[in-house]
Amino acid sequence: MGHLRGDVETAKAETLPRHQYRDASLPAWRFWLLSVGLCLGLFLSMLDSSIVATSLYTIGAEFESMGLINWVALAYTLTYLSCAVLFARVSDVVGRRNAFLASFVIFFCFSLGCGFSQNLEQLIACRALQGLGGSGLYSITMIIFPEVSPKHLRQHIASLVGMVIASAGVLGPVLGGILTHYTSWRWIFWINGPVGFVSMVVFYLTWPQAKHLPSLQRRTWKELDFVGSFLLVAGSVLVVFSFQNVGSDGDKWHRAIFIVPVTVGVFSFIALVGWETLVARFWDKRVMAAIPIRLLRNHVYVAAMLHTMFLGFPYLLVVYAFPVHLQIVNNKSSLLAGILLLPMLGSVALGSTLGGLVSKNRNLLFETLFAASCFMTLGCGLLTTLSPSVELEPKALGFLTLIGFGFGLSATSATILGTTESEIPDHAAAQGIIAQVRILGGSLGIAASTAILGTHMREELAGVLGLDQLSTITGAGTSLTEAQAMAVRQVYADSFQQDMKVGAILSGVAILISLGAYRRNRISIEEQRQLHIKTEMERRRRASPATTLVSSTD
Repeated sequence: MGHLRGDVETAKAETLPRHQYRDASLPAWRFWLLSVGLCLGLFLSMLDSSIVATSLYTIGAEFESMGLINWVALAYTLTYLSCAVLFARVSDVVGRRNAFLASFVIFFCFSLGCGFSQNLEQLIACRALQGLGGSGLYSITMIIFPEVSPKHLRQHIASLVGMVIASAGVLGPVLGGILTHYTSWRWIFWINGPVGFVSMVVFYLTWPQAKHLPSLQRRTWKELDFVGSFLLVAGSVLVVFSFQNVGSDGDKWHRAIFIVPVTVGVFSFIALVGWETLVARFWDKRVMAAIPIRLLRNHVYVAAMLHTMFLGFPYLLVVYAFPVHLQIVNNKSSLLAGILLLPMLGSVALGSTLGGLVSKNRNLLFETLFAASCFMTLGCGLLTTLSPSVELEPKALGFLTLIGFGFGLSATSATILGTTESEIPDHAAAQGIIAQVRILGGSLGIAASTAILGTHMREELAGVLGLDQLSTITGAGTSLTEAQAMAVRQVYADSFQQDMKVGAILSGVAILISLGAYRRNRISIEEQRQLHIKTEMERRRRASPATTLVSSTD
């Protein structure tokens, strides 16, 4: 009840003429302490999207059910990617702090539920609800950071976010392998308990007073775009579900289990655009659009959004597929396979940092987006040259750093553009959309990798291995002859090469997309921010000059 009481106190203490806008003014020490709570929450939410990758076989073996084991990962992914924009808009209603804490409680409770699950069905259900909380942690963190950061620290925010996202993606399989090997797979969920509790307490205690927060307009539940949110969730879930569900089974591509959900999903996206067009035309003042149509009319923002999705595809594809390549082709342990991703993590950190620094004084976001896609295209293209040899070629780690550096540049630039290219009332939606399309692209990348591997296995191993061997090829204890082992290594090498060709193509498309972010007459990021503040003050003056405004970031 403490935070609810705080909202009432804030409402009594802080009122402003509606036409005025107060920018954030946190002391640096409080901001960095608050950042600890935010970053831990973001890290845990991203970590749980990949931490189960090296534990699925162990979980399936314990529950004696391998047929549904992929749903342990898929259930989290579906709710995680589909609800980012919804949580962003809910935070406009209940406040950023309350929405973040609610997300943490959901994530915290169902993480423990996953660890205590007694059967696979319980685990899958808890993972889906855990993903709901994780989605809120992800999207709301992306909103809070640019809103509350002091002016002199804003250039570091996108870099910090990019490093957290990258480190969680890379460290997930490593930590999952360590915990499963030395303790129990249940600890990959239980560990969220103590870490999450610390994060939540730090966040709550360091949340600033109203006088240090930006004055944002609080919306009401009746203004929430329920139709648009439903269409967005339906489209995201159904499209990813259809590809993930049939990826390893080629017989399903022409069956209703693939055709129906992907068709309904695409139709949902089309209907979403139509609905949001109607909202913008007839109910713009009364409905808080899930996807504001004015964002889609901004060619720079649209380019950043599509660029994020297209580069999310090869990045998460590499994070998942390269460790498998190391285990099967290069005969490395799951732990070592995860550790060998660390050079890519370092390059992501470097790219994230430079991506923010180069635009500190001049707006060079177009250039960083363009460079990001070039680096990722080059990295994916070079990875296609790896041989199927058992010995790991050291150059592979160098190629990974190109991909990591490009992703770091992209993550930072897109996060900044989400703020600079949207008006203040649309900041939450703009950041939520960027967050959602990044995971959407990555999820489709993982699904594509699964489909490519499944196709190669059916075509090249059907006469070499039996059905039971095909289904347990990555499990411990699988007994293969030398000839069979060589055939398996060749299949995984060919599949990875095909993965990287697809990744290079999509990264190349991202190069073309980045051209859409070019604007001849550019102003600095800070000048753009001041222009948004001026526009917002004028909008409020026209809307209702006699009323007052409460700080609503709580």
